[in-house]
Amino acid sequence: MVYKGRPLVALRTIECLRQEAGPEIHIVGSGPSIRRMDMSRIAPRSAILLNGAIRLIGDGVAEPLAIAIEDERFIYRHFDGIMRRIAPGTICLLSVSVMRAICEHDRDWLCDKRVILIDNILKPYGMPRLSIEAVSDRDYVVIGEDHTGGGKVGLSLEPDQGVFQAGSVAVSALQFALACPVETIGFIGIDISNAAEPRFYEASNTAAFSGVALAEGRILAHIRLALALAQGKDIRFLNFSPVSALAKLDLKYDPRLTLGVDNGV
Repeated sequence: MVYKGRPLVALRTIECLRQEAGPEIHIVGSGPSIRRMDMSRIAPRSAILLNGAIRLIGDGVAEPLAIAIEDERFIYRHFDGIMRRIAPGTICLLSVSVMRAICEHDRDWLCDKRVILIDNILKPYGMPRLSIEAVSDRDYVVIGEDHTGGGKVGLSLEPDQGVFQAGSVAVSALQFALACPVETIGFIGIDISNAAEPRFYEASNTAAFSGVALAEGRILAHIRLALALAQGKDIRFLNFSPVSALAKLDLKYDPRLTLGVDNGV
């Protein structure tokens, strides 16, 4: 990667994540339900922390598998307060716009991280926008129907070639997880339906706007497609949020991480 003519960091591939991943991967959002979770119950180095869930590093999550951010607005709001928690060597799944925003704050920040690009398969960096029909015949692309909003949705089985984006970085992170030798994918703090409420780390009077609730139908359409794909590969999906819209996909609430429940994952 180059910023203003200066080389910063060599991008890694999905192989970097595959080598670190175990049989369980947990995609961890920052929904309000996180306040009820005992994150110490998940396997070490199994969490992909999304956006504000990075705050869990050292506070329930000793060391994540990776962090993932694709909206640069998060960087502008939280660089000093949250991004400084990320240790050297951490695998960082980042979009181009996020990397640019990071460099605007601290051009050296990326240099000691293992960075994997989150690229939009329908708008690859530096390339013209593509239609979903233009990529549907690629052997690593899976296409499905969006029954809520009409049209089609997709998944990429080779995230290095780009991922389908859907209004939530959880969908992008899910495609990276599915590309790993995984047996179980857990969703923690992926509430979706209450995304207009303050995230677990926000005060009620400082909550930032999120478009996740507005994009609920499209997000669920992508996860529904992923669920069908996972079932064909004997990959189990678990939902650990009691208020998640994932219940609409028949991913019922699993209470094993909830504070006060005496068992583990």
